[in-house]
Amino acid sequence: MNNKRVYSFGNGKAEGKADMRNLLGGKGANLAEMNLIGVPVPPGFTITTEVCNEYFEKGQEKVVALLKDGVINGVRHTEELMGLKFGDANNPLLLSVRSGARASMPGMMDTILNLGLNDEVVEGLAKKTGNERFAYDSYRRFVQMYGDVVLNMKPVNKEDIDPFEAIIQEVKAERGIRLDNEMNVDELKTLVARFKKAIKDQTGKDFPTDPMEQLWGAICAVFDSWMNDRAILYRKMEGIPQEWGTAVTVMAMVFGNMGNTSATGVCFSRDAATGENRFNGEYLVNAQGEDVVAGIRTPQQITKEGSQRWAMQQNIDESVRAQKFPSMEEAMPEIYAQLNDIQHKLEKHYHDMQDMEFTVQEGKLWFLQTRNGKRTGTAMIKIAMDLLRDGEIDEKTALKRCEAGKLDELLHPVFNKEAQAQARVLTRGLPASPGAACGQIVFFADDAEAWHADGHSVVMVRIETSPEDLAGMTAAEGILTARGGMTSHAAVVARGMGKCCVSGAGAINVDYKARTVEIDGTVLREGDYISLNGSTGEVYFGKVDTQPAEITGDFAELMNLCNKYTKLEVRTNADTPHDAEVARTFGAVGIGLCRTEHMFFENVKIKAMREMILADTTEGRKRALEKLLPYQKQDFYGILKCMDGQPVNIRLLDPPLHEFIPHDLEGQEAMAKEMNVSVKKIQSRVQSLSEQNPMLGLRGCRLGNTFPEITAMQTRAILGAAVQLKKEGHDPHPEIMVPLVGIVNELDAQERVIRETAKKLFAEEDVEIPFKVGTMIEVPRAALTANKIAEKAEYFSFGTNDLTQMTFGYSRDDIASFLPSYLEKKILDVDPFQVLDQNGVGQLVKMAVDKGRSVRKNLKCGICGEHGGEPSSVKFCHRVGLNYVSCSPFRVPIARLAAAQAAVEE
Repeated sequence: MNNKRVYSFGNGKAEGKADMRNLLGGKGANLAEMNLIGVPVPPGFTITTEVCNEYFEKGQEKVVALLKDGVINGVRHTEELMGLKFGDANNPLLLSVRSGARASMPGMMDTILNLGLNDEVVEGLAKKTGNERFAYDSYRRFVQMYGDVVLNMKPVNKEDIDPFEAIIQEVKAERGIRLDNEMNVDELKTLVARFKKAIKDQTGKDFPTDPMEQLWGAICAVFDSWMNDRAILYRKMEGIPQEWGTAVTVMAMVFGNMGNTSATGVCFSRDAATGENRFNGEYLVNAQGEDVVAGIRTPQQITKEGSQRWAMQQNIDESVRAQKFPSMEEAMPEIYAQLNDIQHKLEKHYHDMQDMEFTVQEGKLWFLQTRNGKRTGTAMIKIAMDLLRDGEIDEKTALKRCEAGKLDELLHPVFNKEAQAQARVLTRGLPASPGAACGQIVFFADDAEAWHADGHSVVMVRIETSPEDLAGMTAAEGILTARGGMTSHAAVVARGMGKCCVSGAGAINVDYKARTVEIDGTVLREGDYISLNGSTGEVYFGKVDTQPAEITGDFAELMNLCNKYTKLEVRTNADTPHDAEVARTFGAVGIGLCRTEHMFFENVKIKAMREMILADTTEGRKRALEKLLPYQKQDFYGILKCMDGQPVNIRLLDPPLHEFIPHDLEGQEAMAKEMNVSVKKIQSRVQSLSEQNPMLGLRGCRLGNTFPEITAMQTRAILGAAVQLKKEGHDPHPEIMVPLVGIVNELDAQERVIRETAKKLFAEEDVEIPFKVGTMIEVPRAALTANKIAEKAEYFSFGTNDLTQMTFGYSRDDIASFLPSYLEKKILDVDPFQVLDQNGVGQLVKMAVDKGRSVRKNLKCGICGEHGGEPSSVKFCHRVGLNYVSCSPFRVPIARLAAAQAAVEE
């Protein structure tokens, strides 16, 4: 623990710098860095992330005592540099209090602006600035934010709007005005009084008047917000550890609401949605920062080009645009020039796309924040590849810049062009986050969660989103908002999540109470379907068909770059030629797991399978298996042909036999009729196959050793298909995998059946096919005795689903009954069936690889459980020396990138 808890910055000097983000949070570290490189930043100080952990360990009272001297000195430092006095009515300093974790968490935690105002100070501020309207506008904003964040003044019911917004609407309605900035001084004074009364009525607390009491309340509220529901959910989604904590930055206020020479805005050095190299952003004249992000007023564009594009999307005539919605480039050319110079400087300094917040106070530009901007998967790849081509970063940095999990966004379906051309366009908003989304309309976050849990695809429709909507946004396919620009909460969060989003669709009229949305005369109700095009901003009526995505352009270049560095091969788990084909287009170099049981469930095959199960003798089973043989051979023929020249690892029958027989009376009666036997015989066989714990019962190699004729039939089918392909001029590479081996004798017995069957087949066909026999290491005993098993196995494939199940003793079918509680109580950090347990299961994998290769030096080892496509698990596989990972087709590019990153990080 660092004894220094408070770090100051200002006037070109700073106690921190960019590489101290773990201690100062991203915001605090970058504010310090901007000071050091000459960017104009209001002075202030940052309380470290370590204090956040102290706050939750020691409690508020002790931490306030520990911080007291540091915070008072920080306030004095800010007073000196600004020439103002905190709490002084004649020459007042106002402060902003902001959160800042080391990883960007936009909108998840709390901010308070204009802190330090009370009834006396506001009068002094009005007198000093000669601008009473500005003073009372700042005061009403402060009471509103402090009431919400610190005093927890929230809507009572979800259908209700924010209680402060309700009062604002009433006051505007009394005078028939539409916008907040049209309110006069008397109306702003009325708001302050009514806000304070509402706070007292709802919370029972008086609004604090002492500035230092306000400051401590705000600092503690920011720490508290680290543990609010939305921040916890966001951390879970992004994999951000709780112990990282948030820093708190306290800065001198600069004011964008002092009149028409003042403004506030958010800008990006590149397009966060597409990755295009064009400066863009939004600003509002005579406003404060939350106005832009909250989307209450429609912001204007910073560049002329952006403004013209926006006007086209909104069907606004150019002459009207130039007059009513001028860009900053047109309306404030000098400020724009400074802003443009600094954004170039910051991108060059950080070698990455920057997301910046700024304020213009009476013609002077101040920067409030810069950070590496949240971006979509498409933008992530384009920006990395563009910066690489421009010589700003090297190849290894480009690979590390791309987050493997975010590639998933580029693999989602896109709208079918023909269906899109015929779709009825209801309206158009801003293309805030690209992608195709189709679903049923819901209006509230908890409904989105509930509908999604019930298996519905939903689109969340809101007037505007707030951080409280995060859980609903996560569950939704897409988000549509009536208000807000490209930098609104909905837009920024959706881009970070890779969710399709259309924001600022002004033609939509949302009625929360009636649960309807009217769009240019069309009324849609909760449950009706709409489709969103996040790339164009179009909103379509009903469902629009989609089609699979393709790997082209920058994505293809990134994948080629992966091939240059990766040592770990990526195969796929595929049971059909279609899956194999998809995976091959994504760059899979073979099949790591082909499950044969999935092939038995088609009508003709299941009948023959059931005949085999009902047979009382070996001969009877063989007769039934003879019927299955041609079907199995055809299945393997298609897959081996599709993966021509690449290895195809085929697992012999694994599940218990009871899975192939109906357990309900209706199904048993139908089966008896079809098989021409009595229902009693079916029920008797069901009873005889019943097991207390079938996952640990008669399955895998135990099935093949009990009924070796099953193994013989499957071997003939696999190698028969390979022989046919060889005769046709193809190059099949079959691998036969024996599942669930725990003792070498099990593998020995199965291998003899496989080799003898192969010998007979090759003699009959007069063709010999090279093939391998290996095993799935999924029983802990197999890992512990891997040196013995490697004497027989030519390769190991780690089935980490079962290995995790048996190592933890958790049933993977029943873990949902206690997993949420375990995650909440931090007994487990992650679901071990999703992310490989490197300290337990992973050590068994490492031991088995080492022991196996001590006997068979060139032993090929791979992994084929769910973990094969999870980035951190893939990197572990690289570190322990596996040859390949295998994953579902749509996770192949993710695994390829993770494998390349593992190689360059080594």
